[in-house]
Amino acid sequence: MLRHKGIQIGRYKVRRLMFEANLTSKQLGRHRYKIVTSARLDVLNILAREVLPDKPNQVWTGDIIYIWVGSWIYLAVVLGLYARLVVGYVISEKVDANLVTDVLSSAWQQQGKLFHSDQDGQYASIAFRQILWRYQITQSMRRRGNC
Repeated sequence: MLRHKGIQIGRYKVRRLMFEANLTSKQLGRHRYKIVTSARLDVLNILAREVLPDKPNQVWTGDIIYIWVGSWIYLAVVLGLYARLVVGYVISEKVDANLVTDVLSSAWQQQGKLFHSDQDGQYASIAFRQILWRYQITQSMRRRGNC
């Protein structure tokens, strides 16, 4: 963008300017998922990326996004796969089972039938699975870290 305006810029110049302004870069290290030695055999991968819904609220998917705003906050989102629209979301300072149960409860008004996620502990928790059971939603999971 700056080059289009005729301003010469490179990483060394940016580094020098940041040093002069007393700014530091905060970059996260490479994320490594915990090595899973066994899959969750009690929850099948029903979706398997083969069946796409032909009407709204047949299949939902969810994931958690980590956002740095001076400290970590967590955004849990439920998407409807038919229109790929947000059905529900919750922001929290803690990443726990309450985060995903709250987002599912907020999305429940849309009457979903299948909820697909990765195997994060929050989605495998008893509290989350009880909410799915209460709302009569079938659970589907892919391998850990791969929603």
